[in-house]
Amino acid sequence: MYESLTVFIPKLSPAECSKHGGSASPEHTTVDYNEVVGGLTREIYAFADAHPEYDLGRYGEILHKHGLDWSMKSMRAADVSGLDGQAVMALLVGAVRAEHYCTHPVLDLCEDGSIGRWLARLKELDEEYADTQ
Repeated sequence: MYESLTVFIPKLSPAECSKHGGSASPEHTTVDYNEVVGGLTREIYAFADAHPEYDLGRYGEILHKHGLDWSMKSMRAADVSGLDGQAVMALLVGAVRAEHYCTHPVLDLCEDGSIGRWLARLKELDEEYADTQ
């Protein structure tokens, strides 16, 4: 189910994530990320659009339900080992939506390994599902 996202796991090394161009300012935080980070961002949006049952427009409420805040500190510290797919996807959508308010949040979360951990959890969920079939 999450293969379109988990395919990015091996591509998210700190060196890959830090290759970006463009600039950001408080007025305009759009960043021209490299192909990997930009591709991941597009896939997160595509997943959210393709799965309305996840109700990811309510990512903040979903995070709150799982004891998380929509803040970089809380999201970085999230223990995803017990989270379901909706909660992990809410983290990813929250990171992408933060682009409107922060400078380079997706890039920062890739560089510090947070997004890699979140994607690894999605891969675990896919594997758990496959084992039950």
